[in-house]
Amino acid sequence: MTELSSPNRPGLASALRFGTELIAWVATPWALAGHSVPLAIAAVVVLVGLPTVFATPGDKPHVLVPVPGVVTIALVLLQLVAAVWSAWVAWPRGVAIAVAALALATVAAELPRWRWLLRAGRVDRRSPTVRAGRPPG
Repeated sequence: MTELSSPNRPGLASALRFGTELIAWVATPWALAGHSVPLAIAAVVVLVGLPTVFATPGDKPHVLVPVPGVVTIALVLLQLVAAVWSAWVAWPRGVAIAVAALALATVAAELPRWRWLLRAGRVDRRSPTVRAGRPPG
């Protein structure tokens, strides 16, 4: 694996991350709908839209808006926090505990990717090869 090759490929970490994302997408509007339907809709737009638009070059095949690795990590943490908080607000205690355990497992599985994102996920707006996630040369 090269410096520019992300460990973000199908596997346990991706499956756990996707599971927590799905929970965040479902539980957050569920938890917020009683307070404000527009806020619930906005939460889904933010939770789905931000990671779709902003990504670290080399971590995904297609990057619309390149951002440093720390931003990608922050977006994952946003999903995890939303999933856990929303599960505690909207669902029974046992389900919320399971979601919290899933989020912790996700963090543990994501650590190699996060280390890579912190090392190699710096945005270099001058180099098209780095933006595309390919090694120069």
